[in-house]
Amino acid sequence: MSLENKIDFAIIFSVKNANPNGDPLNGNRPRVDYDGFGEISDVCLKRKIRNLLMADGQPIFVQSDENKVDGMVSLKARAESEEFGLGKDALNSKKTPPEKAGRMACAKWLDVRSFGQLFAFKGTGKDGVSIPIRGPVTIQSAFSLEPVNVTSTQITKSVSGEGDGSKKGADTMGMKHRVDHAIYVTYGAMSPQLAKRTDFTNEDAETIKNILPRLFEGDASSARPEGSMAVKKVIWWQHKSKPGQYSSAKVHRSLEELIAADGSFDENSLKKAMDGLEPEIIDGF
Repeated sequence: MSLENKIDFAIIFSVKNANPNGDPLNGNRPRVDYDGFGEISDVCLKRKIRNLLMADGQPIFVQSDENKVDGMVSLKARAESEEFGLGKDALNSKKTPPEKAGRMACAKWLDVRSFGQLFAFKGTGKDGVSIPIRGPVTIQSAFSLEPVNVTSTQITKSVSGEGDGSKKGADTMGMKHRVDHAIYVTYGAMSPQLAKRTDFTNEDAETIKNILPRLFEGDASSARPEGSMAVKKVIWWQHKSKPGQYSSAKVHRSLEELIAADGSFDENSLKKAMDGLEPEIIDGF
């Protein structure tokens, strides 16, 4: 059965001496908006969710290169793989009706039925068609509660670059950037109306809910050392109906009005903020 009730959620997390989401168009400096508030893109957050789901054994269509589990060289190869995908004719509109292939993709991959996906189906001549699958799970970019301080450090590395390793290579100069300390918040929602189209279930929602408190588990790198990013709280609002008792904007605003700069808030006040909609508040790992 597809998702029965609307869900809203929020994630509060800390960043300390890490680059949470570098901007490739700005020398990989941490992303900031025009007012100096730190930003982490929704694409970055969904990548972390996908990686955790994959680590838990869930079938994921959009796999990052460093976390591939099937050796497929492209999304097309994954979709048409007999072993891991839908078969070699999956993206051929003459062999498989696009709507049917879309349903098959939703049934096979959790991220497709959660976040959606665009599939391009080939035909003959101009008969190709693209079928967008609109997923029920949306997540916003995360923003810091206060303007962030970005520290840049010049680094050098010296390696043996030639021959048998006895010859020292030239020093290479570079820069590393970090956010000294900040609290970020992101908001998301799950729509029962869209869940019906992709067969996203209550169990799927529970699966995603269970990985959010450990969103940064296994995500360490030189830019994000182990322990430098940590979830403080996950707030989970489960409505009592498909359309929901309140709009997502009002639900999210109920937290925005209470949260302090350090990410703390009065839990009792939040639970009483909206009549008939009490959130579940989950500690981060």
